[in-house]
Amino acid sequence: MNETFKQQLDGLLEKYTELLIGEGTEENKEKVKAWILYNHIAKSMPPLAQHWNQTYPDAKENIMETIKEIKNMNEQKRKN
Repeated sequence: MNETFKQQLDGLLEKYTELLIGEGTEENKEKVKAWILYNHIAKSMPPLAQHWNQTYPDAKENIMETIKEIKNMNEQKRKN
């Protein structure tokens, strides 16, 4: 992946994060990136997500907390 493409993709992620939850900070972008990745895998390969959840229950708990946090931030943004 070349540097220009990485920057363009990062810009897309930053704008998406901003539109989704209000702030495109590095921390928020990382949360949204994890949410996007997990969500896509869970929908496209459910057995893989289930295996990961069983293998890493602490990570499953972390991703569920991240999903809740993103959902709450999105609801707050929509209210404002």
